[in-house]
Amino acid sequence: MQALVLEQKGKLALREIDLPLNVGPGDVKIEIDTVGVCGSDVHYYTHGAIGPYVLREPMVLGHEAAGIVVEIGAEVKNLKVGDRVCMEPGIPNLSSRASKLGLYNVDPDVRFWATPPIHGVLAPYTVHPAAFTYKLPDNVSFEEGAMVEPFAIGMQAATRARLQPGDVAAVIGAGPIGIMVALAALAGGCARVFISDLSADKLKIAAQYPGIIPVNIREKAFADVIAEETPGWGADVVFEASGSPKAYQGMFDLVRPGGAFVLVGLPVEPVPFDVASAISKEVRIETVFRYANIFDRALELIASGKVDLKPLITGTFDFSQSIAAFERAAAGHASDVKLQIKLKP
Repeated sequence: MQALVLEQKGKLALREIDLPLNVGPGDVKIEIDTVGVCGSDVHYYTHGAIGPYVLREPMVLGHEAAGIVVEIGAEVKNLKVGDRVCMEPGIPNLSSRASKLGLYNVDPDVRFWATPPIHGVLAPYTVHPAAFTYKLPDNVSFEEGAMVEPFAIGMQAATRARLQPGDVAAVIGAGPIGIMVALAALAGGCARVFISDLSADKLKIAAQYPGIIPVNIREKAFADVIAEETPGWGADVVFEASGSPKAYQGMFDLVRPGGAFVLVGLPVEPVPFDVASAISKEVRIETVFRYANIFDRALELIASGKVDLKPLITGTFDFSQSIAAFERAAAGHASDVKLQIKLKP
């Protein structure tokens, strides 16, 4: 099959590659329709590694995907040929200790699309376990289906935060994940969510959603805004979704005593933070790595109409333009939130 292959850091090719398409008894074969361009895909393209995950051989990119079932295994009961689906891209070892604890997202044996050395799905077809494949309701498009994966990260962050109805949240970073964290926080019961960024274009997109209040930190410090809006108390929950080391400077000025700080963005280098400030406020610190047992909930929220992700899709490319899509994503245009690639015309 032809696929978008990351040959090495900084080098992409749209070329033929042999990919396994054997359908096991519990598997489904899926014709891919739409794939989102994720920040991690772009990071492998520009840096060749994310933490311990290092590109050592050519790898097909793409893990935010939706398509249509074209073949099912003998034991598959929940899906049929013709079903429109989205796919949870991590395949854990279901007998592992992490999986038995319900923490399969941190299973050391998980096989996650487009994470070296596992191939992704920017190709016409893939085979995937039916247990991690979800039928799209009729009112959810392929484009929205390909957004379930990043939204699941926002849902994981909101779940880790242990939100309470009426909470005030602050989100650092208005990229795709930051906005989806903000939407998940609203769905989880927050009364208001403040979101900060340097990009006026991204903040304008975030501001389309009632309950999300944009803060341009070129104009005013985020901590000052939060202090004004909460009479000096601080946000109940702060989500760090930028991955910028600078976000850790004065981070605990944003959160109230006894509040929570949820780390979502993945810095490319180790970062220091003020332990004394965290302790003095007894701040609870949570971390997020992908998601577990939440993909179906993310899809349900989208299908219900309570979360509309369509405004976040700011560019669509044909499969033949895949390299151009990644070049644009790597350029970091201020007006871009989520770019997608359509494999079917």
